[in-house]
Amino acid sequence: MNRRNFLKNGSAAGLAVGALSIASCSPPAEKKTEEEKVPASESPFLKSFELDELTITQLQQMMQQNEYTARLIAETYLKRIDQIDRYGPRLRSVIEVNPDALHIADEMDKERKAGKIRGPLHGIPILIKDNIETGDQMMTTAGSIALDGNKASRDAFIIKKLRESGAVLLGKTNLSEWANFRSTRSSSGWSSRGGQTKNPFVLDRNPCGSSSGSGVAVAANLCAVAIGTETDGSIIAPSSFNGIVGIKPTVGLLSRSGIIPISKTQDTAGPMTRTVTDAAILLSALAGTDAADEATKAADEQKKDYTRFLDAAGLKGKKIGFQKYEKANEKVTALYKAAMETLKNQGAALEEVDLLKPVNEAGEAEFTVLKYEFKDGINKYLDKAGAKPKSLADLISFNKENADQIMPYFDQEIFEMCEEKGDLSSKEYLDSLKKSISSRSIIDGLMKKQSLDCIIGISVGPANCTDLVNGDYDTGFSFCGPAATAGYPHITVPMGTVQELPVGLSFMASAYAEPVLFTVAYAYEQASKKRKQPAFLKTATAF
Repeated sequence: MNRRNFLKNGSAAGLAVGALSIASCSPPAEKKTEEEKVPASESPFLKSFELDELTITQLQQMMQQNEYTARLIAETYLKRIDQIDRYGPRLRSVIEVNPDALHIADEMDKERKAGKIRGPLHGIPILIKDNIETGDQMMTTAGSIALDGNKASRDAFIIKKLRESGAVLLGKTNLSEWANFRSTRSSSGWSSRGGQTKNPFVLDRNPCGSSSGSGVAVAANLCAVAIGTETDGSIIAPSSFNGIVGIKPTVGLLSRSGIIPISKTQDTAGPMTRTVTDAAILLSALAGTDAADEATKAADEQKKDYTRFLDAAGLKGKKIGFQKYEKANEKVTALYKAAMETLKNQGAALEEVDLLKPVNEAGEAEFTVLKYEFKDGINKYLDKAGAKPKSLADLISFNKENADQIMPYFDQEIFEMCEEKGDLSSKEYLDSLKKSISSRSIIDGLMKKQSLDCIIGISVGPANCTDLVNGDYDTGFSFCGPAATAGYPHITVPMGTVQELPVGLSFMASAYAEPVLFTVAYAYEQASKKRKQPAFLKTATAF
């Protein structure tokens, strides 16, 4: 959950205004460990890394040509994780390393040697957000010490699919605690278990959330690819902040079984990668119908090999609606205008639209829906989890009893708001749900009326300063809400940087439109090539 979205009042204008501060930030008010005191200039993270920017396809080629084994690739990434976590920037993107990772890699090497290749993910290291269950030695905690010791008895459905594909589960990533659904003034990327995750581009900037660790780990080349989750913005926003590709699929394309819930209406997992191709490969492996998740009943019918839709000439003849912005930051809008020129030069026709204003009017209804659905979902989850709290009420009490560790910077007022709500038969819930999902008819109506293939917008503004006192603040843009409330697909691709801070370009469309989104996003990526590696700057350069 990128809490900036649903807590914001107002309209499209409210999302587009505001001066963007790029100057240096005050450092987070956390105590530094001895490792963190090592000067950046003396840290190994500045040295070249042999697997930098390598794609799934390139890693497969290296294994096929016997240049690397799955074990050596996993060992190399684990060494890189150790360097980043213990020295220099201490990004805190990885919350736990999988003790079984090298064993899995060895098994994949044995299979390869025997002539068995499971698919494009065979032997590929992947990091998983720590709200997704793995039936192994790793915990699933949503970043909270309240769930310390919670080890799942079995894999989440999508983890089972990953194992079947031959992927190597490298570890779990840090996140905004409880997927950023605990406080109205949280700092994205902070959890009581993992601490504050840092943006690898500029270390005093925020990584956004809630899939903070996944976004940072991919950007900093700590893994080949990663998985995040989103309710509203939690894949798209951290992908944009960290200069990577992220896809929030149509709700129901990927199972939510075994994922700590916020909203049955809006929750989904999704790929976070450095390229559109890798996102297509990963989504192809994860999609599928799960009998335990009714929302996925049509997933097998919609599931495809999404790499088939990657066409560098795919923008030709496409009609794209572009979200208009007023009184916006000129540096960000310059990137947006340049991106639109690229789209037109590749053969797309562009037409101005205003999707944000009508959709954002339903923002208050969305928050009401989430409060009811979180209470319902988390009570069911905790009742079966292997941790002390067995209900939301227990969790609230546990947090109060351990406030010095869990709430040193911000409280749990969202939890308390949720606990006050009734069940899902409440009239307030049902009325709010109807209003919130009206975004579906708004999007579908606009696309049909103007014969659009997709709609684009600025994913989110450049990263805000990390502020553990006041929490997150608005960075001037957000295009996450429409696709989130509708449950529709959304892809972000790097669009450029402002003062070394990445900004993403969003592509969204109607339900199960992943094929067309992959086509246009890939064509834009290939024409623009805006992905940059992070420089681990201590602070952004002032104007």
